Amino acid sequence: MEYLSQKGVAFVEKNVARDPEAVQELIGMGLRSLPVVVIGDQRLSGFNPAAIDAALAS
Repeated sequence: MEYLSQKGVAFVEKNVARDPEAVQELIGMGLRSLPVVVIGDQRLSGFNPAAIDAALAS
């Protein structure tokens, strides 16, 4: 979250510990690890700044 904020990127945070719908959404994506960053059609699992930057650039 801090990474996106520093870049001035608007985002929506979904907390799976507090939001059962967010858990179902995560499972529906076939993902089980956190964090997940969704940019357009890309789903990035884990914190990978290079992958986030590439997804934002596309």
